[in-house]
Amino acid sequence: MALLELQNVRVEIPLRRQTLVALDDVSLHVEEGEVLGVVGESGAGKSLTVDAIIGLVEPPGRITHGEVLLAGRRIDNLPDEALQRIRGAQIGVVFQDPMSSLNPLYSIGYQLVQTIRAHLDVDLAAARRRAIELLAEVGIPDPDRRLSFYPHQFSGGMRQRVVIALALCAGPRVIIADEPTTALDVSTQAQILDLLRRLSRQHRTAVVLISHDMGVIAEMADRVAVMYAGRIVETGAVQTLIDRPQHPYTQGLMSSIPRIDQDVDRLAQVDGAMPRLADIPAGCAFHPRCPKFFDRCRRERPDLRPAGFSHEAACWLFDTPNANE
Repeated sequence: MALLELQNVRVEIPLRRQTLVALDDVSLHVEEGEVLGVVGESGAGKSLTVDAIIGLVEPPGRITHGEVLLAGRRIDNLPDEALQRIRGAQIGVVFQDPMSSLNPLYSIGYQLVQTIRAHLDVDLAAARRRAIELLAEVGIPDPDRRLSFYPHQFSGGMRQRVVIALALCAGPRVIIADEPTTALDVSTQAQILDLLRRLSRQHRTAVVLISHDMGVIAEMADRVAVMYAGRIVETGAVQTLIDRPQHPYTQGLMSSIPRIDQDVDRLAQVDGAMPRLADIPAGCAFHPRCPKFFDRCRRERPDLRPAGFSHEAACWLFDTPNANE
């Protein structure tokens, strides 16, 4: 059984003149000790998927269909108070900007201790010991002394380590990392990714890694889900998806990444841009940018279907009997 699962989740945003569909029939799952990468351009729906999992979809947006399951238990329909207990205790979240998770007015020790005591039944001394252990585990040197430091006294990479420590306070079964390395330099980025991978292996924590960077996903993930315009367009094992992408959008993403074994003057690009929510085209949302589209792509929306190499792709090219309609 999957530890975390989304089943056909749909998120709608009602406006005065129309209702926008921000997530459309999204299904994902991640197992214990597995790293699932979710990749796509800005506006694909990656961060909204995180919000749907942890119950933070901004009103008037709301989940109108589907379910979010944690260890087989539905959580998307729980009251706010019950969801609050799950966030942090069972699902830890690492956001892109560590300063959005850290209060600049309080020391990181105070914030860690308060978070630990909010989720675990421990006294102040035990919570402080736990805070020191967590800082040491995420690679903060001299953790005992640095408990008294404030967020501004840490570098960006160190702040992100503190945020990961906060996410680990109650020993969650799932960690969701939403673009956790975007604002960091390359060496610090590698350290943060190594830390997340080690935590996943040592604690058997399921990790959902959200990124627009295919290189980060390739480094970290076991499986990948590619998103486009609020939908999953391809899923598969990370190495086969990188070596043999099946969906034209994924092929475009992979072609745009420079390779050390190739000497080219210009990198390939995916022409066009992600459609706005109010202008998602009929049929396959990618067809206006797709070099392989045919008439059916304009008329009908494809669902995920087997596409070889243990892949699934939402593309009519893999509906062989009808591919030439």
